Amino acid sequence: MLCADAGAQQHDSRPVQGLLENLSAKALLADKAYDSDKIVQCAQEQGVQVIIPCKGDRKQQRAWDKQRYKARHLIENLFQRMKVFRRVATRYDKLDERFLGFVHIAGIMKWLH
Repeated sequence: MLCADAGAQQHDSRPVQGLLENLSAKALLADKAYDSDKIVQCAQEQGVQVIIPCKGDRKQQRAWDKQRYKARHLIENLFQRMKVFRRVATRYDKLDERFLGFVHIAGIMKWLH
């Protein structure tokens, strides 16, 4: 677990900085909820292009690639299709290896369909 104080009411953006450490990616695509100075700065320090739309209340609007952001729905659709499999959606497996194995099986099933 990345955050020792991870509670049920914690916002998703809090552990993001821990996830960004040692990340080997070219770009970070996220929605407006992740538009914080800490997340953007942490990603940019590692040379990751930040593709996050700015919140409306941000004083200094940041430029972002709107065309690449539009392709984000493909990733969202993939996760939604994977959740059809109850075992993936509810995370029954306790071990990461078993869960990942079933995610692979679910992906193959969707690919064959």
